[in-house]
Amino acid sequence: MAQQERIGFIGVGLMGHGMAKNIAAKGYPLTVMGHRNRAPVEDLVGRGAREAKTAREVAVASDIVVLCVTGSAQVEALAFGPDGLIAGAHEGLIIVDCSTSEPVSSKRIAAAFAEAGIGFADAPMGGTPANTAAGTATCMVGADESVFRRIEPVLLAFASKATHLGPVGDGHTMKLINNFLSMGYAALYSEALALAQKTGIEPARFDRVIRGSRMDCGFYQTFMTYVLERDPEAHPFTLVNGLKDTTYVEKLAQSVGLANPIGNAVKNSFALAVGTGRGDLYVPMLSDVVAELNGTSLGQKTNT
Repeated sequence: MAQQERIGFIGVGLMGHGMAKNIAAKGYPLTVMGHRNRAPVEDLVGRGAREAKTAREVAVASDIVVLCVTGSAQVEALAFGPDGLIAGAHEGLIIVDCSTSEPVSSKRIAAAFAEAGIGFADAPMGGTPANTAAGTATCMVGADESVFRRIEPVLLAFASKATHLGPVGDGHTMKLINNFLSMGYAALYSEALALAQKTGIEPARFDRVIRGSRMDCGFYQTFMTYVLERDPEAHPFTLVNGLKDTTYVEKLAQSVGLANPIGNAVKNSFALAVGTGRGDLYVPMLSDVVAELNGTSLGQKTNT
């Protein structure tokens, strides 16, 4: 039965903590790997999870291991290290990568896992940390059908929908396209707000036109919650991660021979922000960076 699956979780950060908390709440036995931020680990241990020190220990103790880390480099380190996931291989083990990773890397990791008898799925998330905490995020999944059937109940412990797109790599491919759209919105909103401000239309009046119109969407609303209310937690996703994802998009486009001038422009908006020392700021704060570089301000300045 699905409820008897032992779940491991590595990466209990902004997104991962809510995911792991929902897994524990559904009654799954949970093992988490220690994290530099002790607060989420201790919270999960308080909810009945067991803590492990290495990826190998997590693999040994689990039937399904969920990863939610920064990207491909971190996933590869967890997979291939001396105390990595492959070192903890056992019959029936499945690894689910919910990170935003590169499809080429995911396929390479899947092949290495298969040689070790480990199943693999790429199942990146759509949504914010608030969505994962509420269980309203979505998953886009690349996996064999048999692997998907086993992991689907676990995914639905922390997501409202899990869409099986096709084989390994399809989940991460779709996630990069999804993030191209969302980071593209961020760059577009930032430039539009700066242009409006420079011409005398402040953010509140800008919002009165866009909100509720055909140009409105959930991403716009969280973005503008920061712009209008200066709530730094409105969309906690860093600019440096936005640059990482748009760089992955550029590499994906190059791999299939696609010219992506808009993707390149979006990536450069994030590169400019990161290059001027604002990488730790969150995505809606790109609006402040663009405004400042154009000699204006949208509101109270963020700490830079």
